[in-house]
Amino acid sequence: MKRLLTIAAMALGLMPAAINAQEDVIGKSSIQLKSRMMTPEALWAMGRIGTVEASPDGKRVVYQVGYYSVKANKSRQVIYVMDADGANSRQLTAKGSKSETDPTWLDNETIAFISDGEIWSMKANGSDRRQLSKTDGKVEGFKFSPDRTKVIILQSIPFHEVIQKNPDDLPKATGRRVTDLMYRHWDHYVESIQHPFVCSVSGCDIAADATDILEGEPYECPMEPFGGIEQLAWSPDSKTIAYTCRKKTGLEYSISTDSDIYLYNIGTRKTTNLCKPEGYVSPKVDPTITLATQAVNAKDNLKNNVGYDQNPQFSPDGKYIAWLSMERDGYEADLNRLCICDLATGTKRYLNWQSDIDAFCWAPTAVGKKLKAADPQFYFLSVWHGCCNMYAASNKGDVTQLTETWDDWTSLQLANDGRHILGTRQSLSAPTDIYRVLPQPKATIEQLTFENKHILDQLTFGKMQQYWVPTTDGKEELVWVMLPANYEEGKKYPTLLFCEGGPQSPVSQFWSYRWNFQMMAANGYVVIAPNRHGLPGFGQEWKEQISGDWTGQCMNDYLSAIDFAADSLPFVDKDRLGAVGASFGGFSVYYLAGIHEKRFKAFIAHDGAFNLAAMYLETEENWFSNWEYDEAYWHRPQMPRAKKTYHDSPHKMVEKWDTPILCIHGEKDYRINYTQGMAAFNAARMKGIPAEFLVFPDENHWVLKPQNGILWQRTFFDWLDRWLK
Repeated sequence: MKRLLTIAAMALGLMPAAINAQEDVIGKSSIQLKSRMMTPEALWAMGRIGTVEASPDGKRVVYQVGYYSVKANKSRQVIYVMDADGANSRQLTAKGSKSETDPTWLDNETIAFISDGEIWSMKANGSDRRQLSKTDGKVEGFKFSPDRTKVIILQSIPFHEVIQKNPDDLPKATGRRVTDLMYRHWDHYVESIQHPFVCSVSGCDIAADATDILEGEPYECPMEPFGGIEQLAWSPDSKTIAYTCRKKTGLEYSISTDSDIYLYNIGTRKTTNLCKPEGYVSPKVDPTITLATQAVNAKDNLKNNVGYDQNPQFSPDGKYIAWLSMERDGYEADLNRLCICDLATGTKRYLNWQSDIDAFCWAPTAVGKKLKAADPQFYFLSVWHGCCNMYAASNKGDVTQLTETWDDWTSLQLANDGRHILGTRQSLSAPTDIYRVLPQPKATIEQLTFENKHILDQLTFGKMQQYWVPTTDGKEELVWVMLPANYEEGKKYPTLLFCEGGPQSPVSQFWSYRWNFQMMAANGYVVIAPNRHGLPGFGQEWKEQISGDWTGQCMNDYLSAIDFAADSLPFVDKDRLGAVGASFGGFSVYYLAGIHEKRFKAFIAHDGAFNLAAMYLETEENWFSNWEYDEAYWHRPQMPRAKKTYHDSPHKMVEKWDTPILCIHGEKDYRINYTQGMAAFNAARMKGIPAEFLVFPDENHWVLKPQNGILWQRTFFDWLDRWLK
């Protein structure tokens, strides 16, 4: 398929057009707080760092920051540049301009970025702004080739494989004729998908030719709902593109996580699958039974890469390609491994590591010389014991931990000077900033940005503690404890049990703009956050224990944590306990409401599953329910794990509910439909239990709009204060 992109007719002015002078310009906040306690307004005033990239010579760094306006109820993204040591930071996006995103270096003096759906360029001082593409605002992502002669552009194309196009003579018809599954994903109906197009670059302009590298194929690339340009990569010689794709639609897509890494040759337009042999055919399966139970393709999992494969990166010499890989089909929380493939032989090997690898990059020592066995080949991020730290993997597979702080590293890349790693880091007590790490001989860390220092300096934060608590199966769980910001020795405080989602998401050192522990501390609460069974960072056996056992050991772990806190921590008031959580955490709250035996005085469940039989058919990614429940609820006789799952569904425990509960849900949440929260609220009120239902017609599984975020925080603490204070 061809897409028309015309050369920009002329270079535009040095600065984008200003917005109406009467409008409030969304930029860095100068908020002055009235007290030293965190407020929702202070949280939403903070800048949020996004894309970060070093210049080719390593002398400068370009990065993106998002600012939010509660008054305008919207955000604006701006671009900054600074020296490699963090000095001379300056905003390049003009004060009155629209959002500018996705900055990347074209050379040591030129930055490309997206503005209003088009690719632009500018000098590193913000001058000489030029529009490079003209696509009627359709650019959704881009990546230039190493030789800068070509560019990948992500654009959406119409997709009517599962939702049929309405007749032309009914232009105002709003009905959707659905013929297969995966007609909704995350928060939208699937009537378009992204495809990557390759365009040539002439001089500084993108030429009119554009080739869809998936021409005629009804598959998305990158993969929804969270994939981006990181799922594609250029080879060092600019002749080949590696891309991530799950080449399935409808029912097959909804029950499978089997994505692959493909190589697309620019010259021949030939595509090669690096994960499957030519002619490979997926085995036919029962779509209502977990693939683990069916043992489908078990002996060929490693050879055929039948799980998630994504985010490829070529080695600097172009001889190898590495990507993140899960072994089993249908299991979205399988061990996320690093797969390294020899492009000449097709031979694959996997880094032997005990936890999920969240991100990786090739090491500086892999650039321009032959590796010795002990040389670092990769740097990667991985969560272990409640912290996401940075590690190095040698050419022979040995792993060394580089950072050992109570933090979460959230991205990393080479700093292009052959010595440093550029990364972003956050914690339960600090929002994201940019850091530079010198990994050898001993890692040293230098903070480059202080984006929110002017706000953080006005705040008093609670202190964090760590405990290891015995579990009912003879093991121990790590429990984070956050003290109130106004903590006084000898005083007892109302206490919240935080229930994590996922169910396989870590309770690590995350900084959240909704589930913010420092916000809870500012409101005078102790927070108990257990790393229960089912979470990564404690070995695969610990993580996998939860599948098929949502109401067993993990619930015992919650109760072990809160009982430990109530009995052993002198600052916890055991007569003022609450339980809160979202997603699987919301499910946990609904279930705990039926078994807690009057431990808690208040509950809050956000986007939680309430009726598991209904959710089995309501959720859009059916592989999730299949794996976690084991099979469809109508199977007879039912397998033991599935029988227990459906029997223990929270909606069957309502007869034991006796505690006030706040239910929160977004109507655009297609992962866990809002009817789940509505049903839970209705059940509570029908029983005469005090309850409220906060419903957002325009939010998905998250809460993204500023005023909705403020409303969420106020409702959250109004409810807790009513019952716990």
